[in-house]
Amino acid sequence: MHTDILITDICLPGKAGDEAPISEGCCLAITGDLLEYVGPADAAQDITADTVINAHNLLALPGLVNTHCHSAMTLFRGLADDLELGEWLNRHIFPAEAANVSPDMVYWCSKLAAAEMILSGTTFVADGYFFEHEAARAFTDAGLRAVAAQAVIDFPAPGVPDPLKNIVAAEEFIAHWQGKNPHISPAIFAHSPYTCSNATLQAAKEAARKAGVLFFIHVAESPHEHILIEKPLGKSPVQHLAALDILDADTVCVHCVWTDEEDLDLLAQHQSKISICPQSHMKLASGIAPLATMLEKNIEVGLGTDGAASNNGLDLFREMDICTKLQKIRTLDPVAVPAERVWQMATAGGAAVLGAGRQNGSLAKGMKADFILIDCNSPHLQPMHGTDLLVYAADGADVQTVFINGTMVMEERKILSFDLAETLHEVRLLSRKVH
Repeated sequence: MHTDILITDICLPGKAGDEAPISEGCCLAITGDLLEYVGPADAAQDITADTVINAHNLLALPGLVNTHCHSAMTLFRGLADDLELGEWLNRHIFPAEAANVSPDMVYWCSKLAAAEMILSGTTFVADGYFFEHEAARAFTDAGLRAVAAQAVIDFPAPGVPDPLKNIVAAEEFIAHWQGKNPHISPAIFAHSPYTCSNATLQAAKEAARKAGVLFFIHVAESPHEHILIEKPLGKSPVQHLAALDILDADTVCVHCVWTDEEDLDLLAQHQSKISICPQSHMKLASGIAPLATMLEKNIEVGLGTDGAASNNGLDLFREMDICTKLQKIRTLDPVAVPAERVWQMATAGGAAVLGAGRQNGSLAKGMKADFILIDCNSPHLQPMHGTDLLVYAADGADVQTVFINGTMVMEERKILSFDLAETLHEVRLLSRKVH
């Protein structure tokens, strides 16, 4: 069998029942943008390839999936730290966005975020922001897979100064990108139930349904969010969305920190998905999402970093570690959400949240060739008695090589898909104007 790329001398995570946590002497083959073979080298003697790469015993893993990010907000990293959510948003972030967000800003700062994510092993991101055309262009140039969602909000916003045109702008964005690029899937991101009217939420969701794309919305991030909704139709933000017929299998509810049993039952009933952002929730003191209960109700939950302004990093390895430890604290149960489950959320589970579970998130024949190679020989990863160590001790700097869609975008920690120095220069120039 002839393939495009053959990567030899890799390690793979052991399977249930294996004596060792890591299987050595394996290889991986790629044809086009798909994995052709993943397994022991002994069973792949007949595989040839145009390009053969020796991985020198690096560990191959699925690329990580970030289910919620505002990539362009890297410009505001560290701008307004240690503040309550309302003050942070209304007195600092919204004004900073009004003064600084432009097409150039979104392009270069999204490209910076793409670099940070690739360098830390993320191969697939769900992004939502203004001027999302530019974010999608940045992800394309970086070689990063993305669900790119145009923001909808009921006040003058960058790129859409007339709020009455916010749905049209989202529809035009979808029409421009849908089916046009293998890296980009367009979507709609309605900011929240308290910044979008009932009519806007329904119109945005209807546009998403009509186009067959995902619909994202911030919901239940703070305990007082419900009183901010202008015309509430339920006792909670989730019940409000249910009353508006917003919830379905293509709706991704972001945060869901302040949700109760009734809320989660509604989300499960409608097969809606959830993205939680543990470090952002910690930094803004929003609370700890009831993840264990979500999972008990069989709700698909993914991990997100949120934007760099409220995290302040985009490293999903850090996010995994914090996530599982927070759940132990919340429940006072050390096995509430084990590391293995959180790893699943950051890979196959995250891909499922983004509607791509049949293509992304695992290393198997026929899946998209989105994967990372990790150096496990660092002191903090030895000895490796089990792969839970990847959740509790690994970090993004352990990632050496990244493939996305069958293309190597990073090799030995050098980004190949674009000029990182140029991006850093452009972002530094933009940062001088931030006020």
